[in-house]
Amino acid sequence: MSLNKRRFNPMTALSTLVMTLVMFPVSAEVNKEQFELGKQKAKVCMTCHGVDGISTQDPYPNLRGQKVGYLISSLKDYQTRERTSGLAILMQQQADTLSDQDIRDISYFYSMLGNDSSSLGDSNEVSE
Repeated sequence: MSLNKRRFNPMTALSTLVMTLVMFPVSAEVNKEQFELGKQKAKVCMTCHGVDGISTQDPYPNLRGQKVGYLISSLKDYQTRERTSGLAILMQQQADTLSDQDIRDISYFYSMLGNDSSSLGDSNEVSE
């Protein structure tokens, strides 16, 4: 039985690094403007995922504190129909209305909720 051995490909590694830096700029500083934009754009999301990113309905996942890359990837997977199970049709319809910038802003907003390094994620601010 032979094992499939993967070889290190420097071009793949380089392109992955470049894409990561472009998609997720290195910055520990909280971007209040992007947080506020994401908060406004996420209002429709709050119907199912909760005002503070904690869903009150079992079928809908919590988004509060999720990693920004995971949220971006998930929304893009709905747009490209990579995600098709469960209630995917609802998310596909929602994701289809979003631009790439909308996805980044909404993902940033939910990723910052509950983040200890910032007071931006306080649920009191979200419900204003």
